[in-house]
Amino acid sequence: MTDPTTLDVTLVDGYVDEPAHFGVPPYVSTYPRFTAGALVDAGVPEERITYHTIDELRDEKANWRDVAGADLTIYLGGMTVPGKYVGGTPAEPDEVKEVAWVAEGTTLLGGPVRFGVGEENAGGQEMKRKDLDFEFVAKGDVEAAAHDLVESGLEGFGNRMRDVEEVTRWAREGAFVVESHPNHPDYLICEIETSRGCAYRCSFCTEPLYGNPSFRPPESIVREVEALYEAGVRHFRLGRQADLLAYGGDGEAPNPEALRDLYGGIREVAPDLGTLHLDNINPITIVRWPEESREGLEIIAEHNTPGDTAAFGLESADPVVQEQNDLNVTADECFRAVEIVNEAAGWRPSEDRLPKLLPGINLLHGLAGEREETYELNKQFLHRVYDAGLSLRRVNIRQVMAFAGTKMNETGTAIADDHKKLFKRYKREVREEIDNPMLGRVAPVGTLLPDVHLEYHQDGTTFGRQLGTYPLLVGIPGEHPLGETVDIAVTDHGYRSVSGVPAPLDLNAASMDELAALPGLGKQRAGTLVVNRPYGSPDEASDTLGVDLPSFATARTPEGAD
Repeated sequence: MTDPTTLDVTLVDGYVDEPAHFGVPPYVSTYPRFTAGALVDAGVPEERITYHTIDELRDEKANWRDVAGADLTIYLGGMTVPGKYVGGTPAEPDEVKEVAWVAEGTTLLGGPVRFGVGEENAGGQEMKRKDLDFEFVAKGDVEAAAHDLVESGLEGFGNRMRDVEEVTRWAREGAFVVESHPNHPDYLICEIETSRGCAYRCSFCTEPLYGNPSFRPPESIVREVEALYEAGVRHFRLGRQADLLAYGGDGEAPNPEALRDLYGGIREVAPDLGTLHLDNINPITIVRWPEESREGLEIIAEHNTPGDTAAFGLESADPVVQEQNDLNVTADECFRAVEIVNEAAGWRPSEDRLPKLLPGINLLHGLAGEREETYELNKQFLHRVYDAGLSLRRVNIRQVMAFAGTKMNETGTAIADDHKKLFKRYKREVREEIDNPMLGRVAPVGTLLPDVHLEYHQDGTTFGRQLGTYPLLVGIPGEHPLGETVDIAVTDHGYRSVSGVPAPLDLNAASMDELAALPGLGKQRAGTLVVNRPYGSPDEASDTLGVDLPSFATARTPEGAD
């Protein structure tokens, strides 16, 4: 019998992207945290648990020693929705196999990877279940498998789902593992689970494979947030659920009091948090229970931080596609839900900040029944929203992945394959006709984006993002030091990103490119500003140019001046 106190365990985080769960940096999913807690609960000391992301293994070959030398190596990952990522690159199937090959001890594979993998991480693929050369595959909860495997002396386990009492313990006991994440503490946001499962059965979605909705009580979640907060985390997203408005109820109807307990409790134990966002809300909930939903949305907007997004799974505005895929909301119903969120939670804490909470629309292509008219109906819906003066934080357009256990597995990817050219043209049109003007509405020139983390350089521009749900990508003139955090004022808009300059912008120190980016200036006026520096005030600079400068411009006295 193997003594748990002598085990060396290595966790490899290959990242996850599920319909109701995200864990690509700067996000960290629940899987490594809950699994670490389960190991501790089974008797493995914290100091004998090593955590690495897949990017750490790529970047530093020495980290593979922890994989090779562990008594137990656990891989955590899996993509059941496709996406594009900036902060990290999810593990490809061949890389997952390499983890199994390098490990000399017992190996365990778990997470959404159990639903299947394709040839690569991309949409428009049929996904097949594979063991990827691991000794054990957790077909239930990987954290439960890890716990039971250790208790069995690494002999085996029965596939099962963990219960509420276990996850309450494991979430707290595993919080320590975030301190080993390369983004800790400043650029890390923890995905928080409030529930799993879904009351609905859309054809393509893997979330119903977790069963009907099962909720963690507020106290369980609040205690987890408290432990993460004590471990240095300041950014949180209630993203692990199919519908946050249904939290604490029967799985369909809203329960505003449960939301009040949840959000109020989080604010109490994490008073200086930097981000509190959410992810999924089902628009059909808002339509069927408008008053209760409005109250719940108001509670969320009272406690959250600006720039929050409620992802709406419309998936298709085509009634033919809706019927054939068991989609639960019509275009008219989704439009009404967009209206209510805008009314109840779309307010700004100040004129120069992002709205508190806006809807985001998810559109999925390659579903059964899709036709050319589907694309036109989707665009008509988006134009209707824009023309009504309503705001969407973002429009997410993707192609289906077909998984065993879902109705979509019968259709496969044939429709997505046939419509690839149509899909590309339509996606470009949505970006041009909707996304660009909508960004101007949501984040007008002068909007302040605090704490933008600078991530990479490209073509003389520095790009960064805030922490949060679907944060805006921000391009800043010049090459600023990466890893720093700066406040940014928006100066222009792209299709999926904005341009900005540091705020406040010191007219006496700003570069030519930064000055030229100010609205209405351009290079000629920027040159005039530079030639006539220094200025005693922004008004003095405005008089020099004969134009008004934005409110975020300032003029600091140069060092050494009288």
